[in-house]
Amino acid sequence: MVAAESLYVERIAGARPVLVFLHHGLGCVSLWRDFPRRVSEAMGCAALVYDRCGHGRSGACGYERQPDYLHVEAARLRDFIQAQGLGDVVLIGHSDGGTIALLYAALEGVSQPRGIVAEASHLFVEDVTRAGVRAAVDGYRNGMREKLMRHHGGNTDRLFWDWAGGWLSPRFDGFDIRGELQGVRCPVLAVQGADDEYGTLKQVEALERAVSGPCERAMIPACGHEPHLQAQGATLDAVTRAVLGW
Repeated sequence: MVAAESLYVERIAGARPVLVFLHHGLGCVSLWRDFPRRVSEAMGCAALVYDRCGHGRSGACGYERQPDYLHVEAARLRDFIQAQGLGDVVLIGHSDGGTIALLYAALEGVSQPRGIVAEASHLFVEDVTRAGVRAAVDGYRNGMREKLMRHHGGNTDRLFWDWAGGWLSPRFDGFDIRGELQGVRCPVLAVQGADDEYGTLKQVEALERAVSGPCERAMIPACGHEPHLQAQGATLDAVTRAVLGW
């Protein structure tokens, strides 16, 4: 079980369903900025935003990251949802967070969320993904580290190199969850920036084919890997329209 007290959690009051926000591989609560609150207020729904272990203001991870770390985090999400007593939820995940949300819904025996917003999620490794990670490594050595330290403090170096080293490792060549997502029966909204530097339209097309439930796409033009920040208005509209229909 996840020790809930070791994870940093912020809550926004409102009605059900509860919107659970899952950040990206280098993300945390503060890096979402005001997007969770804007979605919550637009829908009148409660929201829960938290830092996974090793991120932000949560404690360090007690395990060594392996190529199956997104599957591990999906199981930890199941335990977290149980520990928090959450029932009717919508999962809103960005990048790694979107992948974790999908893997959670594919777990045997879990209650399906009301729906999933999978923003820039990864189903398999593309060349562009690794090119983006290599560019991030260059950026980390030229100023990004200091910016990330404002959000992750003493977790920063381990977090970054675990993330970058994992995606660039040959051990990650076989990462491909397309065959595991048939158990996702809830509605899915796939949000993707048209100019995403970490993934292409192939990720969205694969997601549409892989899940059992309905899946719609929202392609955001002139936008990179973070539509919720780079094109917040269009992303907010797409998310609220989809979730209100669920």
